[in-house]
Amino acid sequence: MNLRILKSLRQQVLGYHPKKSDAIFWIQGALIALMFGRLFFDSYLAVALLSPIAIPWVIIQKKNKSEQRCRQIGIQFKDAIFSVLTSLKAGFSIENAFMEARRDMELLYGKNSDISFYLARISKGLKNSVPLEKLIYGMGKETGNTDIQDFAMVFSVAKRSGGNMTDIIQRTIDVISRKMNVEKEIDVLVSAKRLEARIMNCVPFFIIFYISLTSPGFFDALYHNFFGIILMTVCMVIYCISYVLSERIVNISV
Repeated sequence: MNLRILKSLRQQVLGYHPKKSDAIFWIQGALIALMFGRLFFDSYLAVALLSPIAIPWVIIQKKNKSEQRCRQIGIQFKDAIFSVLTSLKAGFSIENAFMEARRDMELLYGKNSDISFYLARISKGLKNSVPLEKLIYGMGKETGNTDIQDFAMVFSVAKRSGGNMTDIIQRTIDVISRKMNVEKEIDVLVSAKRLEARIMNCVPFFIIFYISLTSPGFFDALYHNFFGIILMTVCMVIYCISYVLSERIVNISV
């Protein structure tokens, strides 16, 4: 029950509506099935038979959106621990430094940002005597960000062994910053190729639509007969494989 309340609160605070996002993905999947069925087979029956293609599309898009949110929360977390580092150097305790970081992040990203939500939860947890390392690890686990989880484990070990928190946080900021710089460099290098891949993925549909529109009957030999259905099915499978390969090539993770 508490978990449901927490999820509801998070959606209200962040304006995050997974059902709305899923609906958009399902509509996109339905349009893809419509294009495949009409342009490759000229049949609404084919559209109905190809409608399950929306399922992998929704899964892929939800995964991409999750990765984008994970990367975004990583950037915000880096700024948060930089604020924590500043507070530590000013003489704050580590717990108070995280509470102070919440105010800084609200000014930087707004009260409705992901990082503000999680820092607010950390602040509430600290007031209820929940260990800080457990709260940070929970944040990393929920967001799926491995950098936050790694920081929580290192922080836990350093806290038990009496390590220098200022040095640990400074090293963490350096590591995360280097990783983000590499990701940005990769994005810059492949951004043009990514755009080219997006355009090339749309080209087959435009070609078939253009020829069908300007030369009616041109594809009649490939529609509504056994040989044509087999040939167009092979072409569709090759297109799908090419799409998956192009997405894997232009999406490089660090």
